[in-house]
Amino acid sequence: MKILIAEDDPIGQKIARVTIEKLGHEVVTANDGQEAWNLLLQHTVHVIVSDWMMPNLDGLDLCTRVRARPGRHYVYFILLTARTGKADYFKAMETGVDDFLAKPLIREELLIRLRVAERILKFMGQVRDLKRLLPICSYCKKIRDDKDYWHGIENYIHAQTGADFSHGICPDCRDKVMGSEISGVSNEADEDR
Repeated sequence: MKILIAEDDPIGQKIARVTIEKLGHEVVTANDGQEAWNLLLQHTVHVIVSDWMMPNLDGLDLCTRVRARPGRHYVYFILLTARTGKADYFKAMETGVDDFLAKPLIREELLIRLRVAERILKFMGQVRDLKRLLPICSYCKKIRDDKDYWHGIENYIHAQTGADFSHGICPDCRDKVMGSEISGVSNEADEDR
């Protein structure tokens, strides 16, 4: 996994970087939230480990920006904090933080959180792959939705995407289905001459 560390304390940043690299992950580091945001726009990152209190852009504001990106893959967000109040944790969770690590950083706890993140991201990838599969009837071509209701393909696609359809006949179907009708019409036209 590629992991972005946003930490303004050089010692804390180095401990996190060395620990994560020893696990075999690729690490990108930022000295504040704004630098982390700029790096995120340039790199495909799977996990962000971010300090809460940083200059320029704090951890919660960074998380808010990450969650507001439309149509992007999910980034697991771990917040480093010295704060211990439940109200702070609830605020962070509402922002979209996935997990917390207390400061000072304990290596073993970081390893555990990264394993959880890796597992969750793996499962999310499997769910995303399953959502790409459409259960379709081999005979009538209806599609089953998540409530076990079967829809005509056009209705299903319209409900999911808003797309509408225009209808026509492709050359293969025209020849296969209407071939005899078309040849009969052309034969009649030839006879009329």
